[in-house]
Amino acid sequence: MSIKPDHILDATGLMCPEPVMLLHNKVRDISAGETLQILATDPTTERDIPRFCEFLGHELLLQETVDTEYRYLLRKAELK
Repeated sequence: MSIKPDHILDATGLMCPEPVMLLHNKVRDISAGETLQILATDPTTERDIPRFCEFLGHELLLQETVDTEYRYLLRKAELK
């Protein structure tokens, strides 16, 4: 990963819907424009996290799978 995240959310070992619930809470706590890396092991995050970003207007900068870990990097949307 070339971008160093401002924040990290480790949701490994958690199953749906917990990773997205934790993501929703964490995004509230960070500032607009900051980046958040999410680590997960639940394969449903491959669908849920991109949809979360699209629905709320956050920019999904990275989505990758390494072994059995799913990694995402998002930038929080600017306030409108």
